[in-house]
Amino acid sequence: MLEMRPSCECCDRDLPASEDGAMICSFECTFCAPCTQDVLNGACPNCGGGLVPRPTRTGTALAKFPASTKRIVKQTGCV
Repeated sequence: MLEMRPSCECCDRDLPASEDGAMICSFECTFCAPCTQDVLNGACPNCGGGLVPRPTRTGTALAKFPASTKRIVKQTGCV
C-alpha cells in the first residue's frame, strides 16, 4: 500500500492524498508536478528512476488507510 507522503521533497509543498499533483518513483519518493517538470526533468534525484503521477486516495479508503504525516524534505532542495 502506498505511503501517500504529504509533501514535495524539494519545495515542501503540501500534496494531499485526495488531490492530483503528486509524482512518485518506485521507492515512493514524492515530488510536486512543478518540481518534477521544471527542476528534476522527470527523474527522481534519489534513485534516478522515472516519476509518474501518484494515484489519489479518497473517501472511506482514506479514512481506513490514512496518508502519512511524515514530511521528508531535502535540506539542500533539489538543485
